[in-house]
Amino acid sequence: MESLLNRYRNITVLLLVIMAQLVLLAISAKNDQDVRMIRVWTVTAVTPLARIIEGVRGGGSGFLHNYVLLHDTSEDNKRLQSEVDKLRLENTFLKNELNTAERAKALQVFQAHSPSKMLAATIFGIGAGSNAKVVLADRGTVNGVQRGMAVVTPDGIVGKVVAAYPMASQVQLITDPEFAAGVMTKGGARGTLKGQGTPLCRIDYVPFEDKVDGGEWIYTSGDDRIFPRGFAVGQVKSVRPGQPFKEVLVEPSGMQRGLEDVLIIVEGVHQDIPDAPPGIQPVYIAPAPPGAPSPAQPVQPGNPVGTEADRLESAYKALGQAQGHDFGDNRPGEKAPDYTKLGQPSAVPAQAPKKEPDVANPAPPTPGASPKNPPPDTVRRSNQAGGGPGGQDR
Repeated sequence: MESLLNRYRNITVLLLVIMAQLVLLAISAKNDQDVRMIRVWTVTAVTPLARIIEGVRGGGSGFLHNYVLLHDTSEDNKRLQSEVDKLRLENTFLKNELNTAERAKALQVFQAHSPSKMLAATIFGIGAGSNAKVVLADRGTVNGVQRGMAVVTPDGIVGKVVAAYPMASQVQLITDPEFAAGVMTKGGARGTLKGQGTPLCRIDYVPFEDKVDGGEWIYTSGDDRIFPRGFAVGQVKSVRPGQPFKEVLVEPSGMQRGLEDVLIIVEGVHQDIPDAPPGIQPVYIAPAPPGAPSPAQPVQPGNPVGTEADRLESAYKALGQAQGHDFGDNRPGEKAPDYTKLGQPSAVPAQAPKKEPDVANPAPPTPGASPKNPPPDTVRRSNQAGGGPGGQDR
């Protein structure tokens, strides 16, 4: 080392002198921003090293904070997430239980208002195949179920039992192409309901002259000896004229809310077709806003309000009554009212009702009258009662 210094002594001294001069120059010299050059050089040389040291320190501190200090927080987060998932499952389970309870209550109410004896069942499976229209119910022969019994819901008919096993039953839905049932309308039109393998069913053998309107409700007729009369089937969606039978399509109402709980009719009892279609509920109508005109009052006799037809009808009735015409009670050949006088003033004056004398409360005596000179009306009545002026019969 000494030989090396001795060999390059002059160069070393030269370099040291140059460095000293540069340092002195940097100390004394300043840049255009009044900052000494020695400070600029020092900061420029130290900044990269400081960045590296700060990066290493920050990364180590973050690692310690996330993986050591927050280890318990991560475990708490996982535990809370597991509890949230568990509560979601419980919420779904409770909702399903509530829906089941509501359906069971609806079935119980429907059973209480139906004369037929029914057995509640739950659908737990469907038949094999993509186009299967058969489901499985959890009631069988041990519960009294037999082949051919009807299956309904409070909304309408669902199908019939085609096979009964000890603990289950096979139910053929009304949408099955092999299903058939006798149906009728409120007006008395009859036909045969058949499935098509689609959500809509058709009614065959409806005579051309029978009236069936769109939107009309269809009910079971009881002709098939499976479904008792009076159960809702569905609503008419379309009616097409044909010869000799009409083409009627019906949307079943019994399966619109899904199939989960059903009723199997063990002993069917025929009932009358209801006057109101099923599912009709009262509609709330809010009060009229302030200042709105009041609704039209019902038409009363002698008060021609309402539509123009109502006012014209009231005018015709008033004219007929003024001419002594009783609508609906005229004998053959009797003269009809003269409607040419419609709109003219009535020629029949109003008759004042006759006032009968009040015996209990006689009228006060007329001024100027005395017992010897009674009023003319009293003399006239006395003469009529006695047969003459003397009050004796002749």
